Amino acid sequence: MRLRTDDDIYRARLVYLGPPGYTLPVQLPYAQYGLFVLLVPLYMGIHWIFSQRFEIFPTWEIALAIVSTSYVFRHVDPDRPARMVIRTALTDWRRDREAGAEHHDPRLVARRVVVRRAIT
Repeated sequence: MRLRTDDDIYRARLVYLGPPGYTLPVQLPYAQYGLFVLLVPLYMGIHWIFSQRFEIFPTWEIALAIVSTSYVFRHVDPDRPARMVIRTALTDWRRDREAGAEHHDPRLVARRVVVRRAIT
């Protein structure tokens, strides 16, 4: 059982519950439906570019869109909307530096001193 938060901003997100009287078993925000609808054709296009054939029912693309949407919305909270999560992922992916390009300044490091008790 998951406890509901008392934060009104968190609970005030727009959620589609289904037709009146018949609620859906899963409550998803509208933004998740929108991202899913955008990702399925994107993945279908990528699949078509690599394979040059069109599938009648895009099973792999739907599965990838579900996983991608759930991954994005795992990092979404009231202070960080989905748009910022996606933008951060894209900018971090593009601007990653190689390990050899980093420059470290020399630091003074103390040597490890071992003190032993003298036997007398």
